[in-house]
Amino acid sequence: MARYTGPRGRRDRRAGVMLSSMRKNPLEKKPYPPGEHGRGRQRQTEYGMRLLEKQKARWFYGVSEKQFRKAYDRASRMQGVTGENLLRLMELRMDNVVYRMGFATSRPQARQLVVHGHFFLNGRKHNIPSAILKPNDVLTVKEKSRQLEPVVNAVEQVVSVPAWLEADHENFTGRLLHSPARDEIEVPVEEQLIIEFYSR
Repeated sequence: MARYTGPRGRRDRRAGVMLSSMRKNPLEKKPYPPGEHGRGRQRQTEYGMRLLEKQKARWFYGVSEKQFRKAYDRASRMQGVTGENLLRLMELRMDNVVYRMGFATSRPQARQLVVHGHFFLNGRKHNIPSAILKPNDVLTVKEKSRQLEPVVNAVEQVVSVPAWLEADHENFTGRLLHSPARDEIEVPVEEQLIIEFYSR
């Protein structure tokens, strides 16, 4: 099975950081890895550290290994720092942008809303969550979808929107202002370890 469908709290405990958008932090109750030997002393090799960092990034954005590897290959061909390019590509995915704009309470929910065709991209229906958005692209929630409970709840819970995005929650539209810089990307991973993992 390509996509992880198990307990999100267990995965967060394995990563050692809060990756999912759960309300309760599972690390507060059980601050150790899951499994029979979770509480024991574990030796961490360099390979293991790099692998875990790569897995953390994958789990954070909810993508498969194949999708993540393709993003890495694309990032390595782009100008600039490969690690920053990789995170930038992940942030510019349509499902992530929908989540960042506040039209969904989690990335899995955003992906489902996109796949079910509840959004327009630049005025046209678009249902591919992995699509990479470009500056000045405009996302709009379909007129019939604006009363959906997940969308309404998400809009009511919005606290803030990243500086590289613009969102009008009253009119259910949003725009990508520019590609995010590294300091504008909030993700609990060290991208250099990911690059070292793939370039070994």
